[in-house]
Amino acid sequence: MTEEKIRAVLAKYNLGKMLDGVHAHEGLVQVTLAIKREEAAQLEPLRAKIEAELSALAGVKNAAVVFTAHREAAPPPPSPVANILPGVKRVIAVASGKGGVGKSTVAVNLAVALARGGLQVGLLDADIYGPSLPRMLGLARKPEVKDGKMLPLHAWGVACMSIGFLVEEETAMVWRGPMVIGALTQMLTQVEWGALDVLVIDMPPGTGDVQLTLAQKAALFGAVIVSTPQDIALLDARRGVKMFEQVRVPVLGIVENMSYFSCPNCNHRTDVFGHGGAQAEAARLGVPFLGEVPLLLAIRETGDEGAPITASDPGGEAAGAFMAVAGRVAEMLQGAAVAGPKISIE
Repeated sequence: MTEEKIRAVLAKYNLGKMLDGVHAHEGLVQVTLAIKREEAAQLEPLRAKIEAELSALAGVKNAAVVFTAHREAAPPPPSPVANILPGVKRVIAVASGKGGVGKSTVAVNLAVALARGGLQVGLLDADIYGPSLPRMLGLARKPEVKDGKMLPLHAWGVACMSIGFLVEEETAMVWRGPMVIGALTQMLTQVEWGALDVLVIDMPPGTGDVQLTLAQKAALFGAVIVSTPQDIALLDARRGVKMFEQVRVPVLGIVENMSYFSCPNCNHRTDVFGHGGAQAEAARLGVPFLGEVPLLLAIRETGDEGAPITASDPGGEAAGAFMAVAGRVAEMLQGAAVAGPKISIE
């Protein structure tokens, strides 16, 4: 199923300027419709009708038609990113309201996917108490220091920094809040990040001091919220969206992780945690739905082995899902004049 065939089906709906994007990759289809937030309820029947027709097409494994509401740009923050991160054009946060939803997995694969698309990408592990980047990226050495600044380690085309590079893997970081904030400030300001199109920050779970500090110090361009489909996770994701809105950070969208499970033997699909909850929540909140990532053994295995699925199996189903998310994020970055080629997931 190609983008051209999808657009041919959409032509009869006369969507005009409402049609904001079409992505098709190995049977995974996402169509984005740009609307005003107040139009969401009125246009929901049309969205559902188009999604049902696309889902029934031969060769389509999963189709999602999502709304995105374009917002006016927020006023610039008082401390521009250029002040503390010279050479870094944009900073985005990957966040969740709770732990256990695969936020770090999404952050790592998003960063690698953006790098595979041609962008200069950095990745900062902001989870001081539970750093996971060293294991997920296959890095186990300390960074060098030059002219008083740490040099980020590199893996899979991404410049990386984590407190986990500086301490033993099993070390418990028994630190109070001010020490955590101090360490994060150092990893922002005392690392030679160089010229980056985007710095991806893997945020710790929750909505506390760390999130507030990074939103203020790093002048975040936007936030990606990760959730699983079930109600309890969506409740926490909702809090995450509201937190970023309170600190005037645009929410770039919501990702539904562990969206469904396909049996590797019979290909039977099971919605272990339900399905579609994050998409419905995104529509309710008036933020973009960035896509769904399946629950696959290969994602867990490659993460444990230090070879993210987007790098180790770029043609697979899981990598395709992450690339679809990265493609949507890249479009937003380019819309803000971030240099670099557009990611294609054809």
